[in-house]
Parts: sequence; C-alpha cells; structure tokens
Amino acid sequence: MLSRERVFAALEHQEPDIIPWGEHSIDYNVYEDILGRETFVQAKMKETQAYWDGRRDEVVACYLRDRLELVRALEMDIVPVGRVPGKDYRPQPMKKLDEETYIDDHGSLYRVSSTTHDLMPYRINTAGYTPPTLESLQEQIDRLDNEPVGDPNDSGWELVQHAVREMKSTHFIMLLCGDLTFPGFGATEEEFWMSLLTEPEICRKIAELQGKRLIRQIPLFAQLAVDGIMPCGDLGSSSGLLASPKIYREMVYPWNKALVATAHRYGLKVLKHCCGYVWEVIDELAEIYDAYEAIQASGGMDIKRLKERVGEQICLWGGIWHEHIISGSVEDIRADARYAFANAAPGGGYIMGSSHSLAVGAKPENLLAMKRCRDEWGVYPIRIPGD
Repeated sequence: MLSRERVFAALEHQEPDIIPWGEHSIDYNVYEDILGRETFVQAKMKETQAYWDGRRDEVVACYLRDRLELVRALEMDIVPVGRVPGKDYRPQPMKKLDEETYIDDHGSLYRVSSTTHDLMPYRINTAGYTPPTLESLQEQIDRLDNEPVGDPNDSGWELVQHAVREMKSTHFIMLLCGDLTFPGFGATEEEFWMSLLTEPEICRKIAELQGKRLIRQIPLFAQLAVDGIMPCGDLGSSSGLLASPKIYREMVYPWNKALVATAHRYGLKVLKHCCGYVWEVIDELAEIYDAYEAIQASGGMDIKRLKERVGEQICLWGGIWHEHIISGSVEDIRADARYAFANAAPGGGYIMGSSHSLAVGAKPENLLAMKRCRDEWGVYPIRIPGD
C-alpha cells in the first residue's frame, strides 16, 4: 500500500498493510537529529529572529526541503502542512531588554522559554483593551460575505502547494487550520474564562463569528488539493475540560459539527487535534470527526477504553506518550507501542503517533524506537511478540 492509501484505510476503519504513522507537530531538534543539519522548521526563537532579520525566504526554503525529507526519512505516512508567511513578511523586531526578555511596541513583555525556546508572553499590557459587544460582533458577521476568502496561489500557501505537488501521489497531505474552542473574551486569561459565565450571549456571538469564518475557508482548502484538515484546538487540561460540557455543547459543538459537515461535502477528511481530558464530550467528538489525535494518556485518556467506547466511530491517533519520548527510555516506548497496538490497532481505525507532538527534548533513540515498533509489530494482522 502507498502511505496515503494506508491512512485512508485507517480513517475508514479498515485494516491497512501496516499501522500508519503521523505527527501534527515536529520541532526543530527532531529535524536536526534525524537529517543531520540545522533547520529553521519550528525553530522557536531562532525562527522568530530570522523573520526579524528579513530572512523569510530562507526560513520557508527550510520548510519546503526539511518537512518532506523528514517524513521520507522516518517513513511517516502523513505530511502536515500549514500556511507560511507571505513573500513580503518582515515583522517589526521587538526591543531586547536582556538575554531572555523582549518588549513590543505596546509595552507587553515576552520571555524566551528555557524549556521550549519559544518567545512567550510574560506580562501583557492590557491598557486600552475594548471588549466586544453584541452589536460589534453582529456587524462583523454581517460583513462576512464581503470578506475575501483568500487565493490558493498566494505565497503564503507555498509549503502546501509544494507538498501537494511533490508527495500527494504517495502520501496523505494534512493541512493544519484554525479551530473553534471555548469562545471567551477579556483582557486577561481569568477574564476570558469568567466571560463564559458572565457574558454567555456575547460568547455565543463570538462562536458564531468564528464558526462562520472557519466554514468560509473550506472551499479554499479544497482548492489547495489537500486530503484532509486538522483543526487544532484544545478542549481539556490534564485534569478535566477547560469549561463545562454544557458550554461546549451549547456554544462550540454546533459550529464544530457544521465545519466538519462542510468539509465532508468538499471531500476533505477532518482530523481533530485535542489535548487533555475530554471524556465528558468524547461521544460528541466521535460523532463529528474522522480522527482524534493527541490522545493524552497522562491526562486520563486511555486508548484501550477509547477503542471500546468510540473505536467504531472515530479513528484513534496516538498511543506513544509524549512524556516518554522526551524523558523515557526505549523500553518505555516499546511498552507504549505494545499497549496501543494490541488494544487500538486490530480492526483498523488506528494511527500511531505521539500523545501530543515530537517536541523539544525528544530523544532520537526514542523516535527510532517508535519506527522500529511500527515496522516490526505494526504489520496486519497485528501480532505482538509475547502476547
């Protein structure tokens, strides 16, 4: 089977020749370890600095080269792609205060994470924040039909165009896109979450605006000739939903469902990235989406229970603990694979992947152990040695 045939078989709950493998996010260290050279692909502060320095074309060239070469090197089946900055992208550099701290033109402070190396918000200047109103949101909704949807030939789609041209004949091309999660608002994170309770009508109107905007993008995604899209939006933390299931069902679920229905009409599969504990809404997710990715085992999402409960409805994508890839051993990876393959792969409807991503700190020996497990144990019919 070709890789794309393998992925489609899994999404349609058929047994392919071998378990497919894909990752929605792969940080720069993985590229450098596997390909043996430096890269700007998901290179965190190094990538940000390159954009500040006017090196957009150099960064994008890395994406075009290294994203595809890594998929080939690890024999993955899914090529994750997304929009890149357009040809004229030259952001204003922030002022550097010290080796870790930067300030933008609005007085907000940012610091470089010692863990992920991302430039992260540290102290946001909330002065001048204006909350939305029902009237202002409705005005935006009324103007939606006149908003440009976008041009598939725009330079921002350069990576997508390249992947489709070079690899669609053999691999599944997956476009990462926006998503609608809990639609709060506010100048601070606390205000954002409180607004779901104190201003539910405004939050519903935000959901309507965001949902309609996302749906309007579907024809453009179809014109790009990708095989599927991945809305990336978390609903849970490690201990529970970020807001109540009632809020999800009333404000979010109808728009998620409408988005997927529209995508299906255009022939696109929809693979949902969602971290955290989501048992309280798993039936809704299984009803809507073709696949559920980033199954956070450390957040209580046991892949065996998921297979038993929703495995006939939705393809399960994960099984290898994100934490083990970074700080575990090869034996931890093998144990994860043994458990996931035995309990989620039989009958099809399973894709191997991390329980979150291949992130900064991922050990190359653990990545190669994932590949070996898939190559040795992932052949259908599934037979795990010693079981």
